[in-house]
Amino acid sequence: MSRTIRYIVVSLVMVLASLADVSAQDYRFAHLNFQSILNDYPAKKEAESQLLEETQKLKDQLLVMNAELERRYADYIQKRDELPDLVRNTIEKDLQDTEARISSYREMAMRSITEKEQKLLKPIVDKIMEAIEKVRVEHDFIYIFDTSTKVILSYSPLSYDAEPMVRAKLDMD
Repeated sequence: MSRTIRYIVVSLVMVLASLADVSAQDYRFAHLNFQSILNDYPAKKEAESQLLEETQKLKDQLLVMNAELERRYADYIQKRDELPDLVRNTIEKDLQDTEARISSYREMAMRSITEKEQKLLKPIVDKIMEAIEKVRVEHDFIYIFDTSTKVILSYSPLSYDAEPMVRAKLDMD
């Protein structure tokens, strides 16, 4: 009987030891401010410069188109009472079509800027994400939370600040 009790005690100790080991695991969590890293990344400044240049070109073209429309509309207003109905209707239709083209151009320009921004930022974001993943693996973090999203309501001071490690991986020191 003592052998059975000894077996039960040893088994119980082993089970408790394994449970203690599981609960004592070091769950490592980290946080960083992704937006801060992105804003400080040197290549982003170049991308913003290119985007600003493209935006200005499209904006300048839009200003030219609007100025031409305003000139044509002012000219029409001056002559409107002297024009025959057919000519007046034709000019009005042409002005409306021009307004529609300008509106369409504005929408396409906005879409173009958005697409260009995504195209320019994607490689930068990918590079930052790659550095974050390397830091996560090297330091055995389970999660790295982004504090810039405002989704995280609170985080413990026991959470590691991974931002300096990611910045170092990106040579941003």
